[in-house]
Amino acid sequence: MRYPLFLLFCLIVFPFYAQEKTVPAPKEKDSTFFKKRNLVSDPSKKPLIEEISIRDYKIISFERDTTFLDTTLSIQKEYRYNYLRKDDFELMPFANVGQPYNALGVELVRPRLYPNLGAKAKHFNYLETEDIAYYNVPTPLTDLFFKTTFEQGQLLDATLTFNTSRRLNFSIAYKGFRSLGKYQLNQVQSGNFRTTANYQSKNEKYSLRAHIAAQDIESEENGGLLLKELQFESEDPEFKDRSRIDVIFSDARNKLLGKRYFLDHRYALAHIKDSTRFSSLGLGHQFSYETKYYQFMQTAQNDYFGSTIITPIDDKATLKTLFNQFSLDYSNKLLGTLKGFANLYQYDYYFNSIFISATEEIPNKLRGDEIALGGTYHKQVGNFRLDGGLTYGISGALTGNIFDAGASYQINDRNSIEASVHSSSRMPDFNYLLYQSEYENYNWNNIDNFEKQSVNSLKFNLMSQVWGDLMLQYATTDNYTYFSSNASEQEILNGQENAFVTPKQEGNSVNLLKIKYNKEFKVGNWALNNTIMYQNVSQTNQVLNVPQLVTRNTLYYSKEVFRKAMFLQTGVTFKYFTSYTMDAYNPLLGEFYIQNREELGEFPMLDFFINAKIRQTRVYIKAEHFNSSFTGNTFYAAPNYPYRDFVIRFGLVWNFFS
Repeated sequence: MRYPLFLLFCLIVFPFYAQEKTVPAPKEKDSTFFKKRNLVSDPSKKPLIEEISIRDYKIISFERDTTFLDTTLSIQKEYRYNYLRKDDFELMPFANVGQPYNALGVELVRPRLYPNLGAKAKHFNYLETEDIAYYNVPTPLTDLFFKTTFEQGQLLDATLTFNTSRRLNFSIAYKGFRSLGKYQLNQVQSGNFRTTANYQSKNEKYSLRAHIAAQDIESEENGGLLLKELQFESEDPEFKDRSRIDVIFSDARNKLLGKRYFLDHRYALAHIKDSTRFSSLGLGHQFSYETKYYQFMQTAQNDYFGSTIITPIDDKATLKTLFNQFSLDYSNKLLGTLKGFANLYQYDYYFNSIFISATEEIPNKLRGDEIALGGTYHKQVGNFRLDGGLTYGISGALTGNIFDAGASYQINDRNSIEASVHSSSRMPDFNYLLYQSEYENYNWNNIDNFEKQSVNSLKFNLMSQVWGDLMLQYATTDNYTYFSSNASEQEILNGQENAFVTPKQEGNSVNLLKIKYNKEFKVGNWALNNTIMYQNVSQTNQVLNVPQLVTRNTLYYSKEVFRKAMFLQTGVTFKYFTSYTMDAYNPLLGEFYIQNREELGEFPMLDFFINAKIRQTRVYIKAEHFNSSFTGNTFYAAPNYPYRDFVIRFGLVWNFFS
């Protein structure tokens, strides 16, 4: 039985609510308003009519922020219609769907107190605890996301959410895809299963939310182009068929797999709520158990990664974590909400064997307990909101502290401002500290050598419908941790740069200034949406590489057509970033590493799109990078890894209301 906790929960809860009368399915009126009729068993009585709007279909985030289902079509929906289902303005995708994304923008702030497994380049589609949404809906709701991929595959993300009563909501979802890709040995496939439960008792004293997530992401790794100048950049017509281009590997692949069980519940010891006052005192408990591993496999040794100890190569790093948080919170209208908590975090990071060489012995595991104390505070006074949180590690070697504080003010309906400060200190991810591989040079133990990486950040946001949205951030970090190669010039020329990739820490401070601005101009049915980002890094050594300027500009036309039966949106998006020494990708580690020898970028990316909305269905058609055939083959997402050629893709997002 794959998910015993979920099945046990259903068996316990369903009998108590199965006999409650459910609400019959509403008949659709339009995209924002429905009517629901409660049938009465006595035909002599007048039927009761209850109105339901789209705002009653609520989506609740991990932070308990509540939004409602949005079936509109906007330019922001166009930006989020992709594999990640979020705006990828600061990311540079590889040629195939599901491959890594290179960073065009850097976020030094680390919201999590504890280190991660590593293999960050494989985690873009991995849903963390904070990414899971919970639901509160009056009737069953289905959300279907579909999009074509590249050769022999499709992308589908389906979510079904329903309730057994007003107080108990469930959801089940699966996101899966497969894409062969245009280049040789470039197939990627993944599956993201998740199911959630959201419950609140009738007297509102007890609340519970829980989820189970099982995810796997598997990729063939071809190592990039073998002869890029001869076969790609030369624009030889013989290699317009990208499957004819030679690649470095023919036998390598990697895989990320994770399973997680999560529970967050609270009981109100005292709860007073009426028209004049509100106060609550509650006990809370949060539990999470997760197992995750990253694996790299290759059938034979390749000089690209250096010499091996044994073949075939089967490197596997596993992380098991158990998290418990016990909290006490108090809320009232005058003081706001104050919460204190204690965290217990247990981790077990390990490999299958101990590595022994002529000069050193590398252990095969890191195991320990972390204890931390902390608190949060939230207060709303009119249009002013104050938020803060502090967590401090009192026991354990991995964590230090994390502090966040923020204030926001809603000036009027069209303008608001926010300011926040962040400070944190913790060890880098586990794969920087300890790693083992069948490749000889990929074995290290930095447990006693590396220090905790600290980050301090100040951020300001202005959101204005008149002046646009402005974000200004200044961040500084000490002991910045990164991967880079120790290869000599001759070893690089011999194609062995990746054979000498190791983790390092920068002894000097690294400072980042980031400014991002968005503004849309409208004239009649035409609109021009502009987003521009400026970044400046101050550093002694070149360890953090980002483009100085990134811009995206979309000119589009919107209009209701066919007697307002369809809403049409069509336009062109231009994206560009200045050249810089882009990070290189290492498929063995599933990480990007710093390289300072090759500048890439400074090429335009033009997309043409036609989107339409018919009732609750949004249809998307896009000609991606249609300028690739006449602007030259200089478009790279990372050294040796091209961006995608011109391709036409289509799909839809469809909502069903039962």
